[in-house]
Amino acid sequence: MKKDKRFIVPQDPWQDLSRFTPARIALGRTGTSLPTKASLEFSLAHALARDAVNIPLDFASLEHSLERQGYQTLTLQTQAENHRMYLQRPDLGRLLSESAWLCLQNNAQITSDAVVVVADGLSSKAIEHHALPFLHLLLPQLLASGYALPPICLVKNGRVAIGDAIAEHYSARLCIVLIGERPGLSSPDSMGIYFTYQAQSSLSTDADRNCISNIHSNGLNYEQALAKLLYLIDESEKLKISGVNLKDETSDGESNEQSKWANFLLS
Repeated sequence: MKKDKRFIVPQDPWQDLSRFTPARIALGRTGTSLPTKASLEFSLAHALARDAVNIPLDFASLEHSLERQGYQTLTLQTQAENHRMYLQRPDLGRLLSESAWLCLQNNAQITSDAVVVVADGLSSKAIEHHALPFLHLLLPQLLASGYALPPICLVKNGRVAIGDAIAEHYSARLCIVLIGERPGLSSPDSMGIYFTYQAQSSLSTDADRNCISNIHSNGLNYEQALAKLLYLIDESEKLKISGVNLKDETSDGESNEQSKWANFLLS
């Protein structure tokens, strides 16, 4: 008996592709609109992204957790006195407040090899979820390698460049900044790491930094991020550079055969 072709629904090839990406594809439609489920999921993702930007980070809890693990901390404030100012004046998030400078000056200014800075950035959720687990891996590695570290600096309303002045204050060769990245609709809690060799507050630019981004549950895991950072540290110590002139050779994580096919258009 022949099947009635009127009732055969052709398979949508987009459905297969949607399994390989969190991007909003193959959502379907109801008339000219999105289906209710897809519309509600979009609204939820948008709300989570807004919350990541606007909900303040609990610095006291972060400080307590680090000190309980045996690490000293300093909590510092930038010249962006509140969150509204931080969003409207990015330049102020790159400058330490007068009280922060006093705090640093009152702290014993011992020469250090590396500084570790944690800033809330544009996603408090990123730092809340990922800073402690990552630091739990990173700090023992740095100490075991003989790096002298000052207290971990926790910076309120901080931008990436805030690490430069702190590194300069401690005469540190290495500056490592953990910061919440601008949230996306599929990753409201993405953390980034910025690494600078010989950072100077008046001279360092974005071109002098290396960035390791997309550290979250559906992105780069802590072990992968740590491997990339330790590689950059080792190479920067050899070459005395960081930024665009220092290439991350750990990016692919592929076999030679896979790499050959991935780059066939360039051969």
